Amino acid sequence: MALDVTSLYRKYGPMVLRRCKTILKDEEEALDAMQDVFVQIVRRAEQLDDRGVSSLLYTTATRVCLNRLRSRRRRPQDPATDRLTQIADAAEEVDQSHARSLLGRLFRDEPESTATIAALHLHDGLTLEQTADAVGMSVSGVRKRLRKLKSSLGALEATAP
Repeated sequence: MALDVTSLYRKYGPMVLRRCKTILKDEEEALDAMQDVFVQIVRRAEQLDDRGVSSLLYTTATRVCLNRLRSRRRRPQDPATDRLTQIADAAEEVDQSHARSLLGRLFRDEPESTATIAALHLHDGLTLEQTADAVGMSVSGVRKRLRKLKSSLGALEATAP
């Protein structure tokens, strides 16, 4: 049975919008991202059932927003504005560069879902159970991924100059 996307939009739209605003920090872009989430659901409505819809929407919103952030970094819409932002943030750039480099090396060999797990649990403060539910894994699987990340981070920091 196909999902009734209209009722899902009414019921879960505010939750998806809050999630998008939290990640993107921009009202207009969050509204666009929310629409993208529901467009994805409409495209797959025949394949989906009504079990775990809130988790599906939450995870989809997270992935859509993270993809938007990645795209924004790769292809800024206004290069001049992007350069001005870089100049304005020059004092913090060394710390941010180090953090980006460290995170890039940390997640380089990890599945994309590991970054999602880290964002949900460590950044958003979801419990292990909520995180596991959102990504469709067991709590022990989430715990194992987080433990591996922590170990990898320790190894990277030990070898960093």
